[in-house]
Amino acid sequence: MGVERLIKARRSIRKFKSSKPNWREIIECIDSTRYAPMAGNNFSLKFILVDDEVKIQKLAEAAQQDFIAETKYVVVVCTTPGRTETAYGDRGKNYLKQQAGAAIQNFLLRLTECKLATCWVGHFIDEQVKDILNIPKEIEVEAMFPIGYPLEKPKEKRYIDLDAVLYFNKYGNKKMKEEPKISA
Repeated sequence: MGVERLIKARRSIRKFKSSKPNWREIIECIDSTRYAPMAGNNFSLKFILVDDEVKIQKLAEAAQQDFIAETKYVVVVCTTPGRTETAYGDRGKNYLKQQAGAAIQNFLLRLTECKLATCWVGHFIDEQVKDILNIPKEIEVEAMFPIGYPLEKPKEKRYIDLDAVLYFNKYGNKKMKEEPKISA
């Protein structure tokens, strides 16, 4: 499947089949994150692949989202801020979020290519997730991804028109070339 088709095919899925995916395939999807852009080439992400049913149930409770408990795997994405924040100071915090997003998008597209499904979960109680998975205090939990096979084919999604989000040369300018101003 081409990149454009993968981008358009990716969906947030919350209902999964009971069959268990191959964990090696999930690791291949995680591997795709290594090719995302990183500030100063400092790879700042860590991944925890969880298959322990009790921990998955606790992660669902920490996120207050029951559908997470229905999956066989959850991937938790963490950021190690050390080198990036040392190198870039306060700006490094922005870079950490940007590069986590870029790496996660690679991961999501690869999951889609493998016909696996997930939903990006960003709402959770950080301290609970850290306690469940023994994550050190200085490490940031970015998101969690319950993974499985989609139970049903997702509905077609309506997207915002490009004209609503694209400007040229300055905010609010909808034309590639501004019309010349006629002086009176």
